Amino acid sequence: MIDAKFPLEAYEALRRAETPRQAQEAGQMLRTAVRAHIRAISERYIVEGETADGALMFLPSEAVYAELHANFPDVVREGFAAKVWIVSPTTCMATLNTMRAVLKDARMREQAGAIRKELSLLYADVERLSTRVENLDRHFGQAAKDIEEIKISSDKATKRARRLDNFDFEELAPNDPAPLIGPQAAE
Repeated sequence: MIDAKFPLEAYEALRRAETPRQAQEAGQMLRTAVRAHIRAISERYIVEGETADGALMFLPSEAVYAELHANFPDVVREGFAAKVWIVSPTTCMATLNTMRAVLKDARMREQAGAIRKELSLLYADVERLSTRVENLDRHFGQAAKDIEEIKISSDKATKRARRLDNFDFEELAPNDPAPLIGPQAAE
């Protein structure tokens, strides 16, 4: 928010002052007017959670801006404390550009935080995937080993069946011991 309704009467009275007493009174009027304006801007335009965190008080004259900074630094500090930044025609664009850069930087930091969080989650997902691939590889390795052992057993059984098929039962003598059947024969 930029407020440009600054009262110039107190400043003009300060410029017209002919005596030190008039200058002092005009200076006090200017201090009071600026403080009141800072307070009004702060109360009207800076609402927590609804508006921007600060506002600009636009002074229509470089001379008024210079006068405040040169002779009323306490009022300028009060503006900063109230998050009301006093700007002039020359400093307004520079202040706006600075604020825009700060806001852009803040948004980028927020996005960087979100990106870091997503990268962290992605890293955890990749680690989990790697563990699962290792487990699957172990299972495939075990399955391949099991298949190889099944092939070996199948080959042995096939060879044994061929030997039996070629065996001539009529040549067996009734006193010959029976062939072994059991674990020893399975080898």
